[in-house]
Amino acid sequence: MKQCQSQNAFTAALAVLALSVSLAALNVRAQPPAQDPLLVWLDRIAQQQLQRRAQAIAEIGTVAGAEQRKEWARTKILELIGGLPGYDGPLNAKITGRINGDSAVIEKVIFESLPNYFVTANLYRPNRAGRHPAVLFPLGHWDEGKVAAQLMAANLAAKGFVVLAFDPVGQGERLQAYDRRLGRSLAGGSTNQHFLAGAQALLLGQSFARYRIWDAKRALDYLLTRPEVDPERVGCTGCSGGGTLTAYISALDPRIKVAAPACYMNSFRALFAGSVGDSEQSLPNFLSSGLDQADYVELFSPKPWLIASTLEDFFTPEGARQVYEEARRWYQLYGAEDKIRWVAGPGPHGTPREVREAIYEWMIRWLKDGQGDWREQSVKLYPNHELQVTPSGQVAGEPQSRELYQFIHDDYQNRKRQGTAQELMAELRKLIPASENGAPAVKTLGESADERTVTQRIAFETEPGLEIGGTLYLPRSPGRKGAVIVVSNGRNSSLAKSFARTGRVVLDLAPRGPAAGRGSPPPLIGEWITNTRAWLIGRNLPAMRAHDILRGVDVLAARSDVDASSIAAAAQGVSGIWLLLAAAVDTRINRVWLDRTPHSFRPALENPIHIDLHDAVIPGFALRWDIQDLAGLMGRRRTLWTDPTDWLGRVTPLGANYRYRHFGEPDDALIEELLR
Repeated sequence: MKQCQSQNAFTAALAVLALSVSLAALNVRAQPPAQDPLLVWLDRIAQQQLQRRAQAIAEIGTVAGAEQRKEWARTKILELIGGLPGYDGPLNAKITGRINGDSAVIEKVIFESLPNYFVTANLYRPNRAGRHPAVLFPLGHWDEGKVAAQLMAANLAAKGFVVLAFDPVGQGERLQAYDRRLGRSLAGGSTNQHFLAGAQALLLGQSFARYRIWDAKRALDYLLTRPEVDPERVGCTGCSGGGTLTAYISALDPRIKVAAPACYMNSFRALFAGSVGDSEQSLPNFLSSGLDQADYVELFSPKPWLIASTLEDFFTPEGARQVYEEARRWYQLYGAEDKIRWVAGPGPHGTPREVREAIYEWMIRWLKDGQGDWREQSVKLYPNHELQVTPSGQVAGEPQSRELYQFIHDDYQNRKRQGTAQELMAELRKLIPASENGAPAVKTLGESADERTVTQRIAFETEPGLEIGGTLYLPRSPGRKGAVIVVSNGRNSSLAKSFARTGRVVLDLAPRGPAAGRGSPPPLIGEWITNTRAWLIGRNLPAMRAHDILRGVDVLAARSDVDASSIAAAAQGVSGIWLLLAAAVDTRINRVWLDRTPHSFRPALENPIHIDLHDAVIPGFALRWDIQDLAGLMGRRRTLWTDPTDWLGRVTPLGANYRYRHFGEPDDALIEELLR
């Protein structure tokens, strides 16, 4: 009877799959919005890289070739995340309480992923003796953490599985920057906390994913210490961010025998111009290295892998279909086509009953020889506080508890080695695209004038296929004049007008960025999605913006009314770092003014919270250099640095090399000082 029920589940699952295939066939890959030229440009590069990868995959026609590709892919993924922590200390696991239910026992567990870095979890086990198959259950981006798993976890336990659902960092009982007075994180929700740690890790050439994968690895270590668990029958499932971790840990840890990630698996062919995911979901250089999400499935082959989707998800059915079609061909090489499946249930992002039951069936089929009932049953669900592991409800209340930013900072302290100015210059030459020969052609989009100044809105090509814009302020006086670039980032038109009143030619330049009207970046984390897309294709947005500034210099230097030996530049906030990058490699910028620009990356690593760090990160840069090293490449050229800040925008007293304003001091005196 149970085997018949299992077969019926597959029939139902395949029917859902057929529905998703038919709908996906009508849904071609969504194109980037035409009004966002930068996204279109980035996506074009991404698709070229993905096409080269597709050609490489298509050439693999043997198991030997597949195994060679798997060995390369595993090494490359570990390299891209910065490797895994080398810690092999004790878990120091404790059970802090139990709930005895009708069909399962829930144990409240805490263990250490790294020393004094606590992970809280609920372990669901059948209330009958014996050794059972097990399921590791990483969670998605629900702020509540592990409790979001209890419907599926309790059902799996009732069906004879031991299940470990654990809180991701930044969620549940593991909030970072936790304030006891408010009972919440000062950093905001879970994804914000991930972004903040993600930018810090990138400064060290790591991905935040390494810490998430490590938590999953240590959770698996704990699960396999349990006497109820059969270590040869272990699966993994999770949705959204939990689907991400399911893909990672399954691909990288051979102890996982069956995988079922939900609402994650997608090809970047469909995903790149959409929701690329947060810090652990989009690895720098992933696409430029020749990888896509299908590589996780292929690394796992020929073990059983179920792709689960929903028809209205932002991780689109079309992107899932592309992964499935490639993986199915891959599994055919091993004669294991029955071990790869795709199901898609109704509705938006999440796990509707159809998907949940497909996952139950998959685990029963491969970990219990098909013996069991896949249908979901009614189970008792508990409010959050009853599943709480720690007395305070937060690991921050545990003695000697540490936060993730402290481990990243420790790693920074241990690994930092000062690089030379020559090495820095060589690195910048690699990062910043060389200008095309000569100045770009300039298009005038509009013009106005008064008795002293002609104002032109302009656009020009900064790289092939990509235009940026700006505003030129042209004095009516004859002869060659000094010039100034104001790096506006859309915010400094008043400063540009102040420079124009001095009689200079002024270019108020807006380096590449998202099109107007696409919404403001979330608080604290800056323009993360554009930076993330650039990293995926092996480019760096701060360096590309530095290139845009240099193309602005080309425009000014080519003008007959500009003295090319007298070009100054000014920027405020984080855009001052883009200006320093540009000035470091081009001596035509003979003086710069930085206002309220962060003075060092070090403060960003000393605190769990920072502002706009994504907009300045060059992966791995902080291990060898700092912002001051960029300023050092100015040599004898003039640098006026007013009100330097940390990464919370606080002005930092640093001594006589900086200029500090008094309250209400206007720009005019500083402009005169810069141009003197």
